[in-house]
Amino acid sequence: MMKKPKLSLILITLILTMHSCAPEGMTYEEYGILSGIWHGICFPFALLGKLFGADVGIYASNNSGLFYWIGFIIGLGFLGGGGASSRR
Repeated sequence: MMKKPKLSLILITLILTMHSCAPEGMTYEEYGILSGIWHGICFPFALLGKLFGADVGIYASNNSGLFYWIGFIIGLGFLGGGGASSRR
């Protein structure tokens, strides 16, 4: 019977941890492909935070351009498994 409270606590901890990795406002650091991948993985949690009024970014404003966006899309693909997880 203790499984549900444990699972809930783990889920809340995971959501808060992933939410904390969301990109912040403008920084002097320019984000590249690796940061784009990480921000893409964190995107759903940042979006939830944004919907509930938290002051978090969805993507990094100061990014390297094309390589950041490629990384962002790769990160989003990690979450859904890409096309390999689709069934016919």
